[in-house]
Amino acid sequence: MKIITTIKNVFFAALLLGVTGSITPGCNGNSGKESGSDSTSTASSGTNDDKTLLGAGSTFVYPLFSKQFSEYNKLTGLKINYQSIGSGGGILQLTNKTVDFGDSDAPLTEEQAQKMGVPVLHIPMCSGAVVISYNLPEVKDTLKISPEVLAEIYLGKITKWNDAKIAAINAGVKLPATPIVIAHRSDGSGTTNIFTDYLCKVNDEWKTKVGKGTSVNWPQGIGGKGNEGVAGLIKQTPGGIGYIELAYAVQNKMAYAKVQNKSGNYITPNIASTSAASNVQLPADSKIFLGNTDAADGYPISGFTWALIYQEQNYNNRSQERAQNVVKLLWWTIHDGQQFCQGLNYAPLSPAAVTVAENILKSATFNAKPLM
Repeated sequence: MKIITTIKNVFFAALLLGVTGSITPGCNGNSGKESGSDSTSTASSGTNDDKTLLGAGSTFVYPLFSKQFSEYNKLTGLKINYQSIGSGGGILQLTNKTVDFGDSDAPLTEEQAQKMGVPVLHIPMCSGAVVISYNLPEVKDTLKISPEVLAEIYLGKITKWNDAKIAAINAGVKLPATPIVIAHRSDGSGTTNIFTDYLCKVNDEWKTKVGKGTSVNWPQGIGGKGNEGVAGLIKQTPGGIGYIELAYAVQNKMAYAKVQNKSGNYITPNIASTSAASNVQLPADSKIFLGNTDAADGYPISGFTWALIYQEQNYNNRSQERAQNVVKLLWWTIHDGQQFCQGLNYAPLSPAAVTVAENILKSATFNAKPLM
């Protein structure tokens, strides 16, 4: 029954997204649970098969991983079973050592790192935009949203689409009196971390009352699991608004707003504006937040997504071949795999970011010896 449930979930996600490529479905129908109670059986099914790698985490990067892992399978025969369960779930499964790699749109917190107990590498995969999508079919113009308006919507202060503050920045647009229905993530999510980090930077009340993180106590709204869940809520709800990764909005032909950046410009989220936001100096460990960029042409709600692996790969009776397969996969992803970013509305890594990612991967070891 669990196998059937998982296949249905994967099929539904593929229908919703319209994404080219596939990811081998897992055997764990409850893989999205934050408890991780069922994750051990999922990982153990592939532990002795070094030609199948197990990953879990970010739904933000799912459309890209789907394509990349499909192409890598054609090249090498290696299968990658990636569960799109949210960054929090991926971190939990990596903590429990039931996957070969996790993926998160937020770096590990100090508490998460302590639970890991040993060094974890963060390898940047790409950067992407978190867009503000809305369901107002009667509005044909692309709406503009300022930081103040966005924060007040999510704080529950602006409750109708024809509110004076929305109208003031959308001159000439006939706005309906439709109630605003807020959608947000219900699971631990790096997309949420990107979004709430941005709100903290632009609104003191949000910073004080709600804060940032992969999961927060939302003042208003209804929750959906994964980017696909929030996208589904928006599409099904007249007056709905929510934050989702750009690829989900584009693939599903959903409307999304121009957002005002620090320079006062209303920016359309796309490859160019996301690249502009991510054109920054990366620290050696690659951990950086891109929200509220200083770039005049940069989209202000964007961020990196990171593959997470243990630096020392000899654990849980893993073979050296398995460890090498993980490192080779990620090396390909930050090089040849980058060609698939733009077609799926992700910003490829800059040459400088690739160099940082290379250096991080070169620090991975097996029995304290470099794998590369």
